[in-house]
Amino acid sequence: MIDHIDRSILRHLREDGRMTATALAAKVGLTVAPCHRRLRELEATGVIRGYRADIDPAAVGLGFEAIVFVTLRQVDRATMEIFENRVAENPNIVEAQRLFGEPDYLLKVIAEDLPAYQRFYDAELTSLPGVERLTSTLVMKNLKAYAGPPV
Repeated sequence: MIDHIDRSILRHLREDGRMTATALAAKVGLTVAPCHRRLRELEATGVIRGYRADIDPAAVGLGFEAIVFVTLRQVDRATMEIFENRVAENPNIVEAQRLFGEPDYLLKVIAEDLPAYQRFYDAELTSLPGVERLTSTLVMKNLKAYAGPPV
C-alpha cells in the first residue's frame, strides 16, 4: 500500500526527478536510509516506471502536433496486435491510446511542420494495417501536459 510518505515522495519526484535521495529525505521528513528504501521499493514494484528528460519538441525542430483518430476496418486480435506494434515502433507517434467505441485509437503525432506531417500522414499513417479511416485535428496550443496521476 502507498501511504502518505510514499505519496509525498512521488509528488516531489514528479516535480524534480533528479532530486538526490538526501534532498528528497529532507523534503519528506525522513532520514536518507529509510527514504532510499522507500524509493527503491516504489521502483521495484513498478509504481515509479522510470526517469527521463522532458524535452521540448519545438526546441528540437518538431513544433507541429496533430491528434489523429483511427478507425480500423476490422477489430480482431491479429490486426490490432500488428497495428499496435507498428504504432509503438514509430518515433513520431508520441502517445497512443486504444479507445472504447468510435474511433478505435487516438494518436498524438509530432512533426517538423505541416508539409512534414502531410508526408508522414501519406507514407506512414495510411500504411498502418487495418486502417479504415483517419481523422486529424491540428493542435493550436498545448494548455497542460500530462504530469502523471495526482498523488
